[in-house]
Amino acid sequence: MKNRQFYILFLGLLCGLPLWAQNDTINVLDEVFLTDIKLRDFSTGQHVSVLNDSVLKKNGALLTSALNFNTNIYFKENGLGMVSSPSFRGTTASQTAVLWNGININSQFNGQTDFNTINAGGFDNISVRGGGGSVVYGSGAIGGSIHLNTQLDFSGKTKQDLFLQYGSFNTLDARYKIKTSTKKWSLSAALARNSSDNDYEWPLKGKKNVNGSFYNNNLNIGLAYRFTKRNTLKFYSEVFEGERHFSLIRPSETKTKYSNVNSRNLLEWVSEFGNFISVARLAYLDENYRYYPNIASNNYTFGAAKTTIGKYDIKYTPSNTLQFNALLTNTYTDGTGSGITENTRNIFSSAFLMKHRPFKKLQYELGLRKEVTNNYESPLLFSAGLNYDVTNLYSFKINASRNFRIPTYNDLYWTGAGNPNLNPETSNQVELGKHFNYKNLNFSLTGYYNQIDDMIRWLPSETGAWRPINEEKVETYGFEVLTNWQKNILKNHSIGASATYAYTVSEDMNTGYQLIYVPFHKATAAFTYTFKKLSLDYQLLYTGEAFTRSDNNARYNMDAYTVSNLGIGYDFGKKHSYKIGARVLNIFDEAYQSVENRWMPGRNFNIYLNLNF
Repeated sequence: MKNRQFYILFLGLLCGLPLWAQNDTINVLDEVFLTDIKLRDFSTGQHVSVLNDSVLKKNGALLTSALNFNTNIYFKENGLGMVSSPSFRGTTASQTAVLWNGININSQFNGQTDFNTINAGGFDNISVRGGGGSVVYGSGAIGGSIHLNTQLDFSGKTKQDLFLQYGSFNTLDARYKIKTSTKKWSLSAALARNSSDNDYEWPLKGKKNVNGSFYNNNLNIGLAYRFTKRNTLKFYSEVFEGERHFSLIRPSETKTKYSNVNSRNLLEWVSEFGNFISVARLAYLDENYRYYPNIASNNYTFGAAKTTIGKYDIKYTPSNTLQFNALLTNTYTDGTGSGITENTRNIFSSAFLMKHRPFKKLQYELGLRKEVTNNYESPLLFSAGLNYDVTNLYSFKINASRNFRIPTYNDLYWTGAGNPNLNPETSNQVELGKHFNYKNLNFSLTGYYNQIDDMIRWLPSETGAWRPINEEKVETYGFEVLTNWQKNILKNHSIGASATYAYTVSEDMNTGYQLIYVPFHKATAAFTYTFKKLSLDYQLLYTGEAFTRSDNNARYNMDAYTVSNLGIGYDFGKKHSYKIGARVLNIFDEAYQSVENRWMPGRNFNIYLNLNF
């Protein structure tokens, strides 16, 4: 009750707070570089942050590291490189949508994405949008969405980027990218390899991380051919292959491992005629995993899902201030696995979007979406957003939406336990934001409220067997702060700083308890300094204590922790950038864990070489 009263007071202050404003980061990007145009066109009232390639290289290769140190998302990580799941604005892992070039890639089996099975080195930039997005992006876009983007252009230039990094625990991070194009065609290719023995010491005397080794390989290709000025064919393809040995809590436990091979292919035809832009897309996703409960044996459990997605998007722009979009999507999935009888499902959806700028300073959007399937009853979804530029420096944003998450294959078809009568989880949410920029300073403040109904939980049935039911109601609310500042000083000096902060309440409405592994507080900060060809950078991550028991018994709380990283680099190139550097991670040797009894590494080191030519 005290938390809710505090939050109501905060919203009141937010509505009356006099600030300056900025455009969302996404608005300054050139359309030619965007693979997901809807992210830019239909995020009115929401904030979009973009992590570019230079930011990604300051973090580990796996996606968890990049997002943990640069966003408000909290991650539960079962040790370095192990299973990693997000909590975005207090929601669960399955309520965060991950989009690959605009295609939802959350697992068909559990509805989640394991962020340590995504190598960030395969992408040109990663965008993060807080709040609901199911009208455009479908199931799971409740807490927010993560967008993995490959860029294509027709600049006529060729660029290559080689990044090699080696560090403690025999950890290797290798990335190579090439981009080349003419006025007619464009090619982008990225190859990444990440591996580690991952045998770091635990803070407990005499103990270390056992059976934690992993590797993954990632190939990402984008190809475009411009037949005419108004007709372009694009093709995107990605293959991820990896294997992890799951770390043990006790040396006496049986050693296990997990391997997965995922491939994604997308063909896109863009055609312009008059005031219309037509985009036809055909995607094929192949998801495969094997789990070995004993690595000394060849026995394993498995899952395999093949998904075909057809999408058609027609945009009509009758004027410079008005835009209409109609989207038709059909998704067909054929899935099977250990414990899951082979089953198929077909989902058809239609969406209608409108964006209007009636005045120079005012812009709003509206959206509706409806799905049709035999597997569950789908709700009517809506979204509405407004952006008002009070001055050139200050803007006010508001967004409201109804979103959902569909039951997964495990929920519906698990042998002897699946529940074919499940309803989708639904969410009603609203957010208010104020944004400003002043010279070199950008600042945004967002408050939100989200109520989630029919949450799916696996609970014991009358027979004692665990089955999924629509049982739980949860409300999440809080506020987020994002800020960054850059300044050139004197002739050869420049400095930059950025920070994020999130206050998050996520309560079970039946009990009033905070959900487990959702800290009330999370903050990040980064500082960079360059002098001529020398650069220094510092990162900080603070995570407040979190409950690990559903009754909020403080005795078992996860302690708060603060982790700092420090890096130094020198560019010895003349015509091109050739950079060599080193980093110290967890410089103060903080003993910390984000999941109970799953310790993370203490102080460790790496060196790197980055060649751009």
